[in-house]
Amino acid sequence: MQVRGTCQRAIQEDTEVNYDKGVYRSLAQILQFGINMLVPIILCTFIGIYLDRILGTSFIVIILFFLGAIAGGRNVYIFARQIYKKPPVHDDVKVRGSNYDESKRPKIEGRDRES
Repeated sequence: MQVRGTCQRAIQEDTEVNYDKGVYRSLAQILQFGINMLVPIILCTFIGIYLDRILGTSFIVIILFFLGAIAGGRNVYIFARQIYKKPPVHDDVKVRGSNYDESKRPKIEGRDRES
């Protein structure tokens, strides 16, 4: 019985996968792209169906469907532009930004040159 328990622990340790936060961020962005596209289409379609029933017409749903598709495309475009505008976020690397202070950088002999 002892050998079997040891083998099961070894298999469990080998099959455990540590995912990077970037994987979850990417999945969240993909999900958000879909939501940004589908919600306006669905809402406009249901509003069109409702208005067609009230007014006794059959073309408002088509107009509002395409209006929702245009709005969804605009949402996706704005979201994609925001993603590519921002620099990537790295948890383990400090990126030099506006709050970077060159004087606090550690001095390493042989690597730093005097300007």
